Amino acid sequence: MKNLFLATLLLININLFAVDKPAITKAPYGEINGQQIYQYTLTNSNGMQVKVINYGATITDILAPGRDNKLGDVVLGFDSLKQYMGRNNALLGAAVGRVANRIAKGKFTLDGKEYLLPSNIHSGPRGFDKQVWAIEEIPGSKEVALKLTYLSKDGENGFPGNLNTIITYTLTNNNELKLSYRATTDKATPVVITNHTYFNLSGTTGKVSNTQLTIIADKYLEADKDVMPSGKLLDVKGTPFDFTRPKEVGKDIAATGNGYDLSYALNNTSGKMALAATAYEPTSGRVLQTYTTEPCLVIYTGNHFNERIIGRNGQHFNKWGALCLETMHFPDSPNQPTFPNVILRPGETFKSETVYKFSVRK
Repeated sequence: MKNLFLATLLLININLFAVDKPAITKAPYGEINGQQIYQYTLTNSNGMQVKVINYGATITDILAPGRDNKLGDVVLGFDSLKQYMGRNNALLGAAVGRVANRIAKGKFTLDGKEYLLPSNIHSGPRGFDKQVWAIEEIPGSKEVALKLTYLSKDGENGFPGNLNTIITYTLTNNNELKLSYRATTDKATPVVITNHTYFNLSGTTGKVSNTQLTIIADKYLEADKDVMPSGKLLDVKGTPFDFTRPKEVGKDIAATGNGYDLSYALNNTSGKMALAATAYEPTSGRVLQTYTTEPCLVIYTGNHFNERIIGRNGQHFNKWGALCLETMHFPDSPNQPTFPNVILRPGETFKSETVYKFSVRK
């Protein structure tokens, strides 16, 4: 009887968060200039959850199981819309576009015409992360999804063309979060879209130093002190940037100076889905595998964070307290003719896929 009782308790613990079928719920989250902001919660049949707000197409929470079968929030976030709109929000969980990362000197030339931008990073102060997106719920028995749409009008942040963008966030019963990007335009324009989620697989805001990281890349992009690429690709071998084999993030981080803020040229250049990186947090046992169709992975370790920034549940942030795994095309591609093309033209469709797959190592 004692063994039966213990077995029953174990079964209850394992299935504590399981639900009959995937679900989508919605709750008010605030208001911006008369526009209602909602938080949507995707829940799969295992109880894993992903929460999204229609401000910035932002992923606010990802609750994933650990070795103890308990859910932990594995991304950094805030408690309120006011905080997400505040100056301490460094794009936490947000969609970034229409051109993510750097464009040298905030300008580029396309078809003989020069375009000036308000900033050299992340498309300026009114990028995708500051917009209110329309959301459509997509229910299902094996997965649930949210379809987010936004029209970036011709001239917005200095870019040409009306760009129709669709981002779909899908949570599967295999504990996969799929990010699908689609865009069309009526004028030629550069397009580089990514998501800026800050992962901490321990479920805390502590340093990610003991997280073991593997990146499927033999080269990285040479860049200056402002992280602007030179156009050259350098070998990772023999540098602090070598993650071709599992290595703790903290092992060589001091040798980088301020921390990791680096673009890796992934070995996969086929445009088809392939494994880009694996992160393993030994205390919780959580594993995050990143798959993508993109040729570049940007690694960032929250180098600017400090204890004055207060996040979810009153937890303060810490320098090197997160790990961004941003999939995209190379930074400054509009000004680098040797980099893969990022120019989208009328009649074409921009397509990009990324999958974050969560599991547990016992």
